[in-house]
Amino acid sequence: MELQDPKMNGALPGGAVDLNFPAYSSYRQEHEGFLPSHSPSPGRKPAQFMDAPALVSFPGPPPHVCPGLAPYPQFEGKTSFGMSVFNLSNAIMGSGILGLAYAMAHTGVLFFLALLLCIALLSSYSIHLLLTCAGVVGIRAYEQLGQRALGPVGKVVVAAVICLHNVGAMSSYLFIIKSELPLVIGTFLDMDPEGDWFLKGNLLIIIVSVLIILPLALMRHLGYLGYTSGLSLTCMLFFLISVIYKKFQLGCAIGHNETAVERKSPPSLNTSCEAQMFTADSQMFYTVPIMAFAFVCHPEVLPIYTELCRPSKRRMQAVANVSIGAMFCMYALTATFGYLTFYSSVEAEMLHMYSQQDLLILCVRLAVLLAVTLTVPVVLFPIRRALQQLLFPSKAFSWPRHVAIALILLVLVNVLVICVPTIRDIFGVIGSTSAPSLIFILPSVFYLRIVPSEVEPLYSWPKIQALCFGILGVLFMAISLGFMFANWATGQSHVSGH
Repeated sequence: MELQDPKMNGALPGGAVDLNFPAYSSYRQEHEGFLPSHSPSPGRKPAQFMDAPALVSFPGPPPHVCPGLAPYPQFEGKTSFGMSVFNLSNAIMGSGILGLAYAMAHTGVLFFLALLLCIALLSSYSIHLLLTCAGVVGIRAYEQLGQRALGPVGKVVVAAVICLHNVGAMSSYLFIIKSELPLVIGTFLDMDPEGDWFLKGNLLIIIVSVLIILPLALMRHLGYLGYTSGLSLTCMLFFLISVIYKKFQLGCAIGHNETAVERKSPPSLNTSCEAQMFTADSQMFYTVPIMAFAFVCHPEVLPIYTELCRPSKRRMQAVANVSIGAMFCMYALTATFGYLTFYSSVEAEMLHMYSQQDLLILCVRLAVLLAVTLTVPVVLFPIRRALQQLLFPSKAFSWPRHVAIALILLVLVNVLVICVPTIRDIFGVIGSTSAPSLIFILPSVFYLRIVPSEVEPLYSWPKIQALCFGILGVLFMAISLGFMFANWATGQSHVSGH
């Protein structure tokens, strides 16, 4: 409810805004610290970060003005539609692509594709809810939406979920480095990866973290790392093309010792070269979290929206739809051809299934290693920003604090990767907790709390949809976690692990 006392809500007579109002100062500091301010070119109208004129009339201040706050600082969005699609696709694309063939092996081809399509559509709908809330209150930060919807507790919850998700993403990237880099170096040197100390995966991730990831993570602005997006997506596209090529080259790789390492499969799985259209087993409840984890991009949606040229809700939704559609196609192709190469013997980390001596696969490993290494600093930035907003909301930028947070995060993630035995456990736990929160629960709560009842009554169909969407996320989280804990308790969680 909007306060009527102008001194309480920061408004001054005549529509003026008190720039010394504490909420405005905090609001302005956050946005000025997140994006640099640009002066408009001569003769050019400065871009306004607001939605296109709404078809409905919102009570209170305009949609781009928070109650009691001045309009947005005048930033100029310069990112084109195509580049925004490129950036969001890179945010969606992650190490989850390496586990999708494993997910298909435990659900079946048709069941997997149907689930993947449903999660892609639900992700697009959740972004619609997020953009609607952002358009109502004019906030372009996930943590601030949480504070607007649920108060200070909401800001803490959102920051915690973002940290949990991105720590899981960083862990999965470093796990790939841990498992793949010794194989690549050992192949180049013609040495046994288990032989010498400098080929130990745990040591190599520490070296990579100190020499490559930490210097990049110490950059002050995320924009400096934008040049790595194109390289990362190119590397992943090369990975997809190679998986398709190897399928036609190898045919059925089961039983080919020169192309796949012998592994034990659960008795319930089909170990012949026959694709299963529908299947279910105890490991199936790892697969849906893996798919959900592969589509989480929500913490990056609002920053990309802010930088979009001529920003509007419809334009940003189109960016999201194109990006999700492109990633759906890439995921579906990777999973299908990876599964049709190794069938039920495929592992959660698919690259381990190929021969270590294959030159093409060696190049693929190098490409994936380069992509994930350069992506870790990008994933670290939202965590640090969330922690700074949570713990030091009114503090000016400090290099010692900036460096300390990066060091603590890298140490924490390195310890986690060294201790966790399989990448599937990381995907499963994070996908079952943070992914439902970011995709289902938080956007629906934001929509129910932020969109005024004068615009959408509580019993209107859009709010009923949002409520059902949130309930679906809670059920998704509870069921997935329940079955995973049950598997761990019965000793079945490492049936096909590394």
